[in-house]
Amino acid sequence: MIEFGRNNWKILSLVSAGLAVLFTANAHLVFVAFSSQPDCVAHSKTSGDVNNSYRAAKSSC
Repeated sequence: MIEFGRNNWKILSLVSAGLAVLFTANAHLVFVAFSSQPDCVAHSKTSGDVNNSYRAAKSSC
């Protein structure tokens, strides 16, 4: 069995705290991504090449 000395517990605590921060940050990003709805932006709604502008493939607004 591996014996943990004083320094090993410090390292284990720092790694655990770092992983907790990483998982919390990722969970927050996923929450914000699913809970936010971006506003519609102005774009060309006609098909074809009009003034070299972009248009949505399937507009929902």
